Amino acid sequence: MTRKNETKILLLALAITTALVVIGLSSLCNFGGSLAIFCPALDSVPLPAQTAPDQTPAEQTSFAQTSARSFAEVENVPNGLFSYGGSTVWAPIRKDVDSAIQTVFPQFQLRYKDPDGEAPSSPGGIAMLLRNEIDFAQSSRAVTMEELEEAERRGVSLKEVPVAIDGPAVIVNPSLNIPGLTVQQFEAIFAGEITNWQEVGGPNLAIQTYGKETRDSGEHFRLIGTTTEAVQAIANDPSGIFWSSASLVVSQCGVKPLPIGNTPDSLIAPYQGALVPASECPTKRNQVNTEVFRSGEYPLSRRLLVIFKQSGDRDQQAGEAYAKMLLTAQGQDLIAKAGFVSLQ
Repeated sequence: MTRKNETKILLLALAITTALVVIGLSSLCNFGGSLAIFCPALDSVPLPAQTAPDQTPAEQTSFAQTSARSFAEVENVPNGLFSYGGSTVWAPIRKDVDSAIQTVFPQFQLRYKDPDGEAPSSPGGIAMLLRNEIDFAQSSRAVTMEELEEAERRGVSLKEVPVAIDGPAVIVNPSLNIPGLTVQQFEAIFAGEITNWQEVGGPNLAIQTYGKETRDSGEHFRLIGTTTEAVQAIANDPSGIFWSSASLVVSQCGVKPLPIGNTPDSLIAPYQGALVPASECPTKRNQVNTEVFRSGEYPLSRRLLVIFKQSGDRDQQAGEAYAKMLLTAQGQDLIAKAGFVSLQ
């Protein structure tokens, strides 16, 4: 055999081996499991170790690798008026981000739209998106299988883009004397399985769970329409408990955020430093401890997502542009200032 032929055979063998390795790694990535750490991740969100990734049937894309550092560097931003809606958790982000976007792209006009006859929420925003009432949705949870099936019935598919991490915080009346709750106790209380504070080391007092009309159901809930109403109720009810985004409730006067842990001896507070007593508020306020959400020490977390239809039209272009702007350095900085965990 000549050296020329030997070289051809070696090159062919190398090509076949490379192809087999690529196919094998692709299969592992699609299958998941521990070997998936070798795969290039589409979703770069650093989820806490205790929290499983969002299980979502919708296609999930991250634009976190974009080279744009400011809103002005984002390309393909459409002109026109675009409506969006969804989770109230996004309110602090909308307040600062949208005005900054309008300054850079006055032709990219954004209008927040409330649902008819109900309080704003993640499921409400996704439903409005599917009914073509808005162009993209802001959600604090992943798309469900039921929502995907509804999208398929309407002949569309959904895409969701993670842009931040939020940590839900649990609040009670300041007079309630308990050190905190484990995740298991927290879940049991809101499932109606633990009904007295004495069961978790507190006083002999029946627990009153407060819930959102769009989120919670069951006879043990006292339903309210907004987070503001829930905070006011907890401030006047020694038996009450409610949970919402840390950015919305940790700094509120008249309530006490509870440390949460996987075990009673590993309780982690969602606020920075020592607890500020309600009597010192509003001169002093508790501040969200975003670092424990980023590191995974705090056992509760969830992604904030921009959701839009893969329609190939201006609606999709608007949703993509909005998500890309939030993932720029400028957008991530504004997200952090709003009390959420940035992805960068």
